[in-house]
Parts: sequence; structure tokens; C-alpha cells
Amino acid sequence: MTDQRPQYGELATPEEQRRAAGLPPLDEVAVAPPTPSVAPTAAAASPAPGDGSTTRRRPVDRLVTIALLAYGLVNVIVTGLSYLDLPNVMNETMRILGIDGEFTNFAQGRTWGTIGAIVLAVGWAITAALSIRRLRRGRLAWWLPIVGAIVTGIIVSMCIAVPMMSDPAFTAYLTSVGP
Repeated sequence: MTDQRPQYGELATPEEQRRAAGLPPLDEVAVAPPTPSVAPTAAAASPAPGDGSTTRRRPVDRLVTIALLAYGLVNVIVTGLSYLDLPNVMNETMRILGIDGEFTNFAQGRTWGTIGAIVLAVGWAITAALSIRRLRRGRLAWWLPIVGAIVTGIIVSMCIAVPMMSDPAFTAYLTSVGP
């Protein structure tokens, strides 16, 4: 034997349900007349100032976002290619900082340099996809390439710090400069 009690609202008529919800009866609700369909004209096809159209509303945002993404792409290509030879970059960095010695952590340098280059490319791709998505929806997007560059830069810096901090010449420099 099963319990065949009705569920909430099963036995109520639509009128009773509306009354219980505090709504007026259906016969008292005014229905708006349908608007006639008109063929679009040249004036109707162009966006009006307040119709929510997004293509003309933020041309500066679009231009700045695309320029930042283009600059980021060039930066990713140049920096990513240099990270593929991270030991050479580390030697140059140590020379600029005035550190005596050479970078000798080649195995980790190559591995983490490759990881850093991949993180750069993936970070740019995600940033570009999100920026384009925001542009298509008509939302401000100029800030997204900047935030994407900062977040990606922090992650890549951590990748590059791993081989740098385990290099004997660099750690010797850090201990000699310490307090």
C-alpha cells in the first residue's frame, strides 16, 4: 500500500493557485497587444544611442584591449623563446646584477624555462579569450589584459625562481649580500 496523497498544488485549479500566490485572476490581467512586425529599414538597422548596442558604444575600450593583447602576444613570443634557453638568460641576469660566477643549474633551468614559456603562452591565450568574450558582450575589457599579464607574470616568476634559487653562484651572492 502506497501513500497516494497529492503533492502541493496538484488539486488546486490555476485560479486557486493564483489567488494563493496573491496574484489577480487571469481575466483581470491586461494583455499588451502584439507589436506589428515591420521590415527593418536603414535607420532601424543602425544602433540607436540608448538601445544597448555594444558595437559603437566603446570603441576606445576595444582599441585599447586589442592593442594590449597585441603587445602581450609580442612579449609572450620574445620572452617565451628566451625562456627556452633559460641558462643563457640567467647568465645574462647574473652579469647585469654583478654576480660573480656562472649559472650552472642547467637541467632545472631548461625544465623550468620550458614550463615558464608554456605558462606564458597559456596565460596569454586565456587572457585573450576572456577579453574577446567581454568585448563581444559589450563589457569593459581594457583591464583584463593588464590583470592577465600581472597574474601570468607572478606565476612565471615563481617558475623561474626555482632554478635560480638552487644555483650555487646565485645563493652565494644572496648570502654575501644578506644583513
